[in-house]
Amino acid sequence: MIRTISVDREPWESADATRLRAAQRAELDDRYGNDDHEPGEPPTGETVSVFLVARDADGTALGCGGLRFLGDREAEVKRMYVDPSARGTGVATAILRALEDAARAAGVRTLLLETGTAQPDAMRFYEREGYRRIPNFGVYQGEPLSVCYARDLP
Repeated sequence: MIRTISVDREPWESADATRLRAAQRAELDDRYGNDDHEPGEPPTGETVSVFLVARDADGTALGCGGLRFLGDREAEVKRMYVDPSARGTGVATAILRALEDAARAAGVRTLLLETGTAQPDAMRFYEREGYRRIPNFGVYQGEPLSVCYARDLP
């Protein structure tokens, strides 16, 4: 079932953005069995220039995602998350497409992202959406739990 949703920019610090990111962290902590599974500096409102929240027709926040600009016409997808109740309904695809549109508008040519070995569902999603697996980049180099992807934006 595809829901009618909107995906719009929202402040990093908004209540729903904060709640969604906390839910993502809790899910990942559970999957990895600890809270030490993200290499590098955690993203912040200062380092994630674009943050989007998806909402249903009633205004309920269903998911989120952001962009951290890396320079050289590249950006990294950060904090991509969809509430379990909305998975499989098109929400993740809508967020990803909105992030790609925002990246294109900012002159980004390549989107990069990192997910993890305990997230096979995320790996399947990104591959289905046209992302290709690449060698781990940046702070993810040499990290055994990290799996990295890229997509050139047309």
